[in-house]
Amino acid sequence: MLDPQLDAPARDALAQQARGQIEAAGSLKQENTWGLRKMAYEINRRTEADYRWFRFEAPTELLDTLDHELKIADGVLRFRIFKVDANTPTIVPPAVAAPGPRERTGDRGDRGPRDERPAERDERPEPAAAEPAGE
Repeated sequence: MLDPQLDAPARDALAQQARGQIEAAGSLKQENTWGLRKMAYEINRRTEADYRWFRFEAPTELLDTLDHELKIADGVLRFRIFKVDANTPTIVPPAVAAPGPRERTGDRGDRGPRDERPAERDERPEPAAAEPAGE
């Protein structure tokens, strides 16, 4: 997940650098650019990220190198490296971005607009208190 505040050529350069490291020591099987999408939660005051996805085969040394390089690279908000079975089907980019946190501007989703008048109280009479029994 790349920082969207970087210009597009800078984000492409970061992705190319990772791709070059993968191709130099391993084999790139698939690459996807998912583009700018809303994140599920805020990271470094960013609500969107430029998603890039690589599927590759590589030795453990490359994984350590990639992990180190991506941790220190400016412009990388978050990354994950997963080990998957070779027979696992590849994923396709989701059609809709993940929902972000709900804004506090009165957005009530599918519940409709908020009623501005105070809640009405139940007008049923209060039950009478039990009187002590006489002797």
